[in-house]
Amino acid sequence: MERERSHTVKAINTGDSLQKKSNLTGWAFVLLAVIGIVAFYFYPMIQALLLSFKSGKGANLEFSGLANYKRLLVDTTFRTALSNTFIYLIIQVPVMIILGLFISVLLNDSTLRFRSFFRTAIFLPCVTSLVAYSVVFKYLFAPDGMVNQFLMGLHIIGDPIQWITDPFWAKITIIIAVTWRWTGYNMIFYLSSLQNIDQSIYEAAKIDGANAFTQFFKITVPLLKPIILFTSITSTIGTLQIFDEIMNITKGGPGNATMSISQYIYNLSFKYSPDFGYAATVSYSIVILIIVLSIIQFKVAGDNKNG
Repeated sequence: MERERSHTVKAINTGDSLQKKSNLTGWAFVLLAVIGIVAFYFYPMIQALLLSFKSGKGANLEFSGLANYKRLLVDTTFRTALSNTFIYLIIQVPVMIILGLFISVLLNDSTLRFRSFFRTAIFLPCVTSLVAYSVVFKYLFAPDGMVNQFLMGLHIIGDPIQWITDPFWAKITIIIAVTWRWTGYNMIFYLSSLQNIDQSIYEAAKIDGANAFTQFFKITVPLLKPIILFTSITSTIGTLQIFDEIMNITKGGPGNATMSISQYIYNLSFKYSPDFGYAATVSYSIVILIIVLSIIQFKVAGDNKNG
């Protein structure tokens, strides 16, 4: 009995030591990633938050409490940038999600020829240089650009549309550019999820008399609900941070008509007299908007366990 007990104790001790060793090995693998995340994500976020409570020009900053946040509430330029960003958000995000979902369903058809070519062609804009494609769009939508020439050739319009210099059409140009670039990104997520759906579900629906329209709304959309939620949140975050297209196509004009919050932060930091404290405050407005809108989207989507 004593020998059996001693063997049991030794086995337990050996198991504990192996478990500890395994835990240490696991932490050793993730330690570098944890250090990187803390150093390059959390530390700058904390420093930016502290910076938002300081005021001054350039490096001459002093603690000013909530002065920057009070200034934010009465800043008309910030309101303009916020309004523009929400216009992009309300129009572009739903269009991008619906279009990506529609295209993914079409490209998931096994009878479609050249599927790989179409998938690559639609996803290709996502890996295109932001600056390069923005410049191309600027020339395409110029008064004498290809878009106006095409529309006038079809007699849809009589005079060239001022895509870049008119406040309304400049916003439309930005929305078209962003949608062209990022629709393929969402499409890939939907397409990969569609390929994991058991085809027997659709076959059973066909036997029951469900048409393609019913299958889409009763089978495809409910099964893709988590992916739709994910893409809606990532698209919202990306739209709230929109910068490159505006900077390279319209430069925020005409008269701040297309300026986004991110461009306003850039202007505060580098274009106007450097005001890094207030720029950090405006930056945190994006953080707050992302948190609030993400919570709303989760609430609207509902809990998967109850869905």
